[in-house]
Amino acid sequence: MTFVADSRTVSQVRPAANVEARRGTRRISLLILHYTGMSSAEKAIDWLARAESQVSCHYVVDDHGAITQMVPEGLRAWHAGVSYWRGETDINSCSIGIEIQNPGHAHGYPDFSAEQMRGVMALSRDIVDRHALAPDAVLAHSDIAPERKVDPGEKFDWSQMAAAGIGLHVRAAPIRSDDIGLEFGSLDHRVTAAQEKLRRFGYDAPFSGCLDDATSKILRAFQLHFRQQRVDGRLDASTEMTLARVLAAAGQMPGTAALA
Repeated sequence: MTFVADSRTVSQVRPAANVEARRGTRRISLLILHYTGMSSAEKAIDWLARAESQVSCHYVVDDHGAITQMVPEGLRAWHAGVSYWRGETDINSCSIGIEIQNPGHAHGYPDFSAEQMRGVMALSRDIVDRHALAPDAVLAHSDIAPERKVDPGEKFDWSQMAAAGIGLHVRAAPIRSDDIGLEFGSLDHRVTAAQEKLRRFGYDAPFSGCLDDATSKILRAFQLHFRQQRVDGRLDASTEMTLARVLAAAGQMPGTAALA
């Protein structure tokens, strides 16, 4: 495959094998951020290029911020897997996927470096501008696949991204030391209200009114993105208030509590 890089920020092109046409008439409406979960960017790029991997992505950003494009933006990469957002289940056909080099939670989960974040922001800003993506269209892999994924995780700096004009960010509500949140398995009107808000924002939350496993994993995904100070999958007052702020910032609730 030979193609010209879509973004002016690209350092090199390395074609991936797993690529196909986008399905239907879906336009690019989401930007999904991942981490590689591998020991080096070189190994990640090599694996993502192979047919036997059964995965691919549009871009990889290495430890130093250098960007490799692997799939043209007009084509469908295999980065999202089984996923959901706002009723869409074929996320691969409507998104661009960026893999950020980091060995991940299973291998020490180091910080994302300043130069790496600069590379991610430059690339993301270029994509957001060219495709006119809304702030709430920039998501984590954990947002669209909370049952399976936790990347890019609680160390990823979404506030820095938002300051650069990329994505939606709010100030997380303070965590009270005496508020450990509802117990797992709790049946409570607070859970019902939180599930409704999570669905309104985009998550595939149940209608159960119970803090069940699926709801807890979605709350964990929400916390990984918007309330990173404590990621436990529980429903506490801080998570509830932060969720209300996110919906307000996204224009889905009245009020002025966005605090971006």
